[in-house]
Order: sequence, then structure tokens, then C-alpha cells
Amino acid sequence: MAIKQLTVYVENKKGAMVSVTDVLSKNNVNIRALSIAETQDFGILRLIVNDEETAMKALQEKDYLVKAINVVGVKIGDAPGKLTAALNVLDKANINVEYLYAFMARTEKHAYVVLRVEDNAAAEAVLEDAGFHLITEADICKL
Repeated sequence: MAIKQLTVYVENKKGAMVSVTDVLSKNNVNIRALSIAETQDFGILRLIVNDEETAMKALQEKDYLVKAINVVGVKIGDAPGKLTAALNVLDKANINVEYLYAFMARTEKHAYVVLRVEDNAAAEAVLEDAGFHLITEADICKL
């Protein structure tokens, strides 16, 4: 049930981000979530999009270094402590979270959290057992 995340390596210079978003826009790719971490020379842009195959192809054609990986998406209630509850489930199952980022849904009172873990299947199983709703590719396309 993992979802695809694209990781794009972007130069840390003026206009670099607009170039990436322009490529996606011109290829009718809608960004659903993003996170960027920067270093002095480049940024690591992580994206959840509505069409990862088109996005990947379009970015590669423009010579961007792009990787697709599976991540876990989980629906978290929009209230204090809800993220902690999900992270506690993973911690108790001895699953390390390498990074995470969140984005809000448009109409519902919850957030979607994207988690990068070593073992997606194990994380998904313990989160579902604890009553959390996992996000699917189909859910991403509906946003």
C-alpha cells in the first residue's frame, strides 16, 4: 500500500525551484505534497504528485536527477497528540522513521503524513493494527 515519492536533486540557486515546478506544470502534473532540505550547493526536493511516471519522465528529459521510492502515507487526526500516537506505534514496533513531512487535506479535519522508514510493510501493518488509515495512490489522485 506504499505510495510513490519522487526525490529530485536541485541546484541551490535562483530560479531552480521554478524550473522544476514549470516542468511539472507544463506536463499537467499536480504536486500534492512537497518537502525540501537544502545544503550549500543543492536541495533535496521530495514530492508526492498525482502522476509520478509523467513527472519522472519529464524531469529526466530536462536532465534532473530523479529517484522514485516507496514511502508510507498515514492519515492523522488534526489534534494535539495524534502524530505522537502514530510515531509511538512505530517506536514500539522498533521501526525507525528516517524523515517525515505532512500536508493538510482540503476539506477534512486531518493531515496526511508521509513517512520514510526502512520496512514499509512492517510500518503499514503496525499502523493499521493500531487503527490508522493508510493513504493509497488512489487517495493521492483524489486530492
